[in-house]
Amino acid sequence: MKPRKIIAGNWKMNNTRAQTRELIENIIPKAENAACEVVICVPFTDLETAVNLTHTGNIRVAAQNCHFEKSGAFTGEISVDMLKEIGAEYVVIGHSERRQYFGETDVTVNKKVVAALESGLSVIVCVGETLDEREQGITREVVARQVKIALIGVKSLENTVIAYEPVWAIGTGKTATDDQANEVCAFIRETVKDIYGESAASGLTIQYGGSMNAKNAAGLLAQPDINGGLIGGASLKAEDFGVIIAACTL
Repeated sequence: MKPRKIIAGNWKMNNTRAQTRELIENIIPKAENAACEVVICVPFTDLETAVNLTHTGNIRVAAQNCHFEKSGAFTGEISVDMLKEIGAEYVVIGHSERRQYFGETDVTVNKKVVAALESGLSVIVCVGETLDEREQGITREVVARQVKIALIGVKSLENTVIAYEPVWAIGTGKTATDDQANEVCAFIRETVKDIYGESAASGLTIQYGGSMNAKNAAGLLAQPDINGGLIGGASLKAEDFGVIIAACTL
């Protein structure tokens, strides 16, 4: 079983509804005949606009976070049922910025993954090491722990994507070499194989998420264990995002 190729643009805290409309209208023709699935991960306030503009096309819409409870006294949070109702199909969980700035832990990541999958949403689960952890030579230990805990209680990986995003390469202008990125993605696949078996692991989509851009996308996406990208800043520029989409072939 071959994994799906997926290019996802993480807009982070950017774009008003008007800006969202303009950017999506410029992305639509670039995604129309794409050989991969295209996902845009937009702020909560842009979800409805994004869903309305893409409901008949080749673009899927993702939220950037969710809560694991269905409802309750959680001021400022959004439940998976709210995301489903508005038309989102994916949710990003455990992004390094959520872990670094907002107290996300391996345990809360797992709770959100389980809640989202049970609701019928697809998930993009982010894992990755810091610069200190890489320099200490514990990348594999850190990534294996994050993957294993995130997937506790997950029976099927059918709607699960894992994004390897080395924290030291996000928003810093640094990026892993093609070989470095593929090495960790291959290790993630081996880790999943130990839990779910060969078939599930070989069919799992694993993205690279560390500052992929229009210049380095082709090399990264040519690697055997990299099945797409979780794109940050480059996804805010339709031309650059289009180059990355075009580089993601079957």
